[in-house]
Amino acid sequence: MTNTELAYRVYGGEPVVGQITCLGAKNFTTKAMVAALLADSPTELVNVPPIGDVAITRDMLTAIGARVQASGDTMRIDPTTIGSGNVPTPDSGSNRIPILLLGALLHRFDTVAVPVLGGCKIGERPVDFHLNAIEQFGGTVTTTEDGYIARRSGRLRGAQIKLPYPSVGATETCLFLGALAEGRTVISNAAIEPEIIELITLLRAMGAVIFTSAGREIKIEGVARLRGTRMPILGDRIEAASWACLAGASDGDITVRGINPNNLGNFLASFQQVGGGFELLEHDTVRFFRRAPLAPTVVETDVYPGFSTDWQQPFAIMLTQANGISIIHETVYENRFGYLRALNQLGANTQLTTHCLGGLPCRYSDSNHEHSAIIVGPTPLRADGHVITIPDLRAGLAYVIAAAIARGTSIIRGIHLLERGYGDVVPRLSRMNLRIERVALGEVL
Repeated sequence: MTNTELAYRVYGGEPVVGQITCLGAKNFTTKAMVAALLADSPTELVNVPPIGDVAITRDMLTAIGARVQASGDTMRIDPTTIGSGNVPTPDSGSNRIPILLLGALLHRFDTVAVPVLGGCKIGERPVDFHLNAIEQFGGTVTTTEDGYIARRSGRLRGAQIKLPYPSVGATETCLFLGALAEGRTVISNAAIEPEIIELITLLRAMGAVIFTSAGREIKIEGVARLRGTRMPILGDRIEAASWACLAGASDGDITVRGINPNNLGNFLASFQQVGGGFELLEHDTVRFFRRAPLAPTVVETDVYPGFSTDWQQPFAIMLTQANGISIIHETVYENRFGYLRALNQLGANTQLTTHCLGGLPCRYSDSNHEHSAIIVGPTPLRADGHVITIPDLRAGLAYVIAAAIARGTSIIRGIHLLERGYGDVVPRLSRMNLRIERVALGEVL
């Protein structure tokens, strides 16, 4: 990084009040873009967010020959012009989409190669589930220094897949593989996040035959072809919960539009438990506020319908203002608390431990990972001109919330990570009463 990079300057310390509209969900949009490649005609997506991960995915799709046209928040993807199964490393950055392209493109090409790309450094995110699934469908996978090469001989065949963990990405890979495979596919222990259900709806609209049942089982009857369709992108539930935490942490009052409250699930219960309140105004509009002094709680992240791992960072900011000792037990990723160091610099009182401070079964028990956080509050946060650096996408918006409640001026750098998943942050927050601006880092250091 150089001092020519851009940063956020936030003047905090006042309750945040106003209205904000959620953009389309990052965790569905990019997967819908991949799903469009399965069709034999164009797909149109509406409410596409202006975020970095969409730009990265678009680069990959156009690099293999797909025609991608965008007008406002509408994107049209024509897969009929795809000429290569060799996905190059995109110039615009990295995310986790290439591993999904491996399975999606294998229906179209006998050989598909994708690069090794990363995403946020929040813990191990192994691709074994994806690679094993491809092999169970009849493909073969070779790992190279540059990435992964998948091959098939003939049409892929339906498979019985039992995932060892309800991984969102692995479930998506299996959906892409099973939709056009010959015969029946059964995915057991599948992820059931709202974005997965939305992806199933998209694939059904394209002609896929997919059944869901009680528990975590998905059955797919493979079809010979899929057609393009038109699909609106659902509002981002991770973003909505972040705005709720901003209201609770700052003792503000924020009306959030463009979100289905049903998709917030257990977040609403935890938000109420600590003293937050909400009011349902319309079918897609929720008002969030603080209805009582904030109280401590114990939160354990889990796969859906549990408390999302992507909700814990903004929730932790709110817990710094609760009266007592709170616990967050992270069971999804083992390295997700790096953002707390900068929070302590602002005056928070947090500690990490390798112990499982909760009752949920945890993959990281006795593994020496600092995956439980102790938060002691209330602690007033003070900016004092601190420069804090964003470590990963979700922590980025948590830092904005921390800066909003901290007295004084904060400088937040590394905003390219935040803007991979959140679009138009400054203009949308500025339409409320939060004083935030995008500045050249060299001007403020």
